Amino acid sequence: MSMDGRTVRLPQTEKGITMSLTARLNYFQLAQPCFNALLALSETIQKSSLGVRLVDLVLLRVSQINGCGYCIDMHWRDLVRNGADPRHLNAVAAWREAPFFSDRERAALHWSELVAQIPRTDPDDAAFAELQRHFSDTEIAELGFTIATINAWNLLNVSFRNPIPAKA
Repeated sequence: MSMDGRTVRLPQTEKGITMSLTARLNYFQLAQPCFNALLALSETIQKSSLGVRLVDLVLLRVSQINGCGYCIDMHWRDLVRNGADPRHLNAVAAWREAPFFSDRERAALHWSELVAQIPRTDPDDAAFAELQRHFSDTEIAELGFTIATINAWNLLNVSFRNPIPAKA
């Protein structure tokens, strides 16, 4: 937001990071070939054998972990637009305690959390074995690309401070 041509800044956080209400730069225009390639990968992931709902749940959860407001907003709206119950979506961050998720979704969300937090965590063999109970090898590979892709979007949006749109 701008007042008299100046960027309005929020107070400094406890880690010393000052958040701006405006983007640092327009990375999608400045690096258009790279942006288009990542966008094409995202579109391919949406067509994967995992299904749109599961993909969007993973995109939402990883975006929550990474603190990407832009992606959280977008994937929450996508899920609602596709018929997801907002109450269920509000519980994604607490999926372990919420009754709204299938065993397959729980396995994917657990794996997503582990992978999204590498190198702070190590996806162990027990978690992988649980994943294999619910997914084929192809689906596991697609889930890996889904997690990697949303991590890339989250890192770009957070570092360049891509703001949540005022209107959906």
